[in-house]
Amino acid sequence: MANEITNYQCPACTGPLHFGSESGVLECDYCGSRFSVEDIDRMYAEKNANAQEATEQREAKESIREGQWDMDAAGESWGEEGDSLRAYNCPSCGAELVCDETTAATACPYCGNPSIIPGKLSGSKKPDLIIPFKVDKNAAVAALKKHYNHKPLLPKAFKAENHVQEIKGVYVPFWLFDAQVEGDMTFKTTRVHTRTTPKEYITETDHFLVHREGTLDFENVPVDGSSQMPDAHMDAIEPYDYNELKQFSLSYLPGFLADQYDVSKEECAKRANARCTASVEDALRNTVMGYSSCVTVSKDVTVNPGRVRYALMPVWMLSTKWKDKNFLFAMNGQTGKLIGDLPIDKGKLALYCLGSFVAAAAVSLLFLL
Repeated sequence: MANEITNYQCPACTGPLHFGSESGVLECDYCGSRFSVEDIDRMYAEKNANAQEATEQREAKESIREGQWDMDAAGESWGEEGDSLRAYNCPSCGAELVCDETTAATACPYCGNPSIIPGKLSGSKKPDLIIPFKVDKNAAVAALKKHYNHKPLLPKAFKAENHVQEIKGVYVPFWLFDAQVEGDMTFKTTRVHTRTTPKEYITETDHFLVHREGTLDFENVPVDGSSQMPDAHMDAIEPYDYNELKQFSLSYLPGFLADQYDVSKEECAKRANARCTASVEDALRNTVMGYSSCVTVSKDVTVNPGRVRYALMPVWMLSTKWKDKNFLFAMNGQTGKLIGDLPIDKGKLALYCLGSFVAAAAVSLLFLL
């Protein structure tokens, strides 16, 4: 049986509501009314309580009236494939949606109605915090096109024929780690002096052992908890402004997708430890200054783990296609920072290299004349 989706509708005209990235409130697509997250949460809490009571009464009555159909021969089981699929009903047009098990919110592909799935984000899967979107879809697309314009080796056909095939505002699951890290390191360093005499050039090298130790406090070290999102992309679009973290509310989700984590906090803790350790080592190493060389002799780093929280971060995922190859971009939905790869026109690259060679040859010829 498909799970039921809750649709946020405008209290004024019953049109669909979506969360406005710029306004920070829920906006109606039809009448333009605006409602705060707190107001909608309160209204829908009352509405859901009343609906639940009515549903229980209706099902109690229907169980008496309805006979039992023989469903054993109707359709086939998904088997193991079905373990990663879920079915949901759109409350606007009645379409049945099939999503993978990590999808927490989606929009109906038939009527475009933004809908959310409250049961997917409850219990142990419910996030603690969320950073709402601040960059809207138009700004994300415009940033990608601007990214194109500054790439001289980008194929001309890519600009002319390619279009943004897929642009998704996705709340990506992150684990946020707090820790206190103690570091103790020893470095072998040298300081080189040179001097000249009338007869010779003298180099003197002094050798030192340098010791450094210190403690750093880390707060909100982010590690993405979705196996579907490339880690390199997620790391590259950091940092987020964690001062804008808000307590999680379903009211921020309409109009966007949301993935629930499928990489556990225990597994993500390994990456958090590695990031904290590397940061402490770099911090201690950077205090060793004024030497000609510096080599680490020993290090002892202890990570004292603290609080762990589950948060959703806004990301625009931009997917484009050229010559049957997909190019994936990611944009920080809060700051607008963009990362991604672009194709290279081999013909332009050859001409560019040839031009560089000709220019270098011309300069060399001038020096020879």
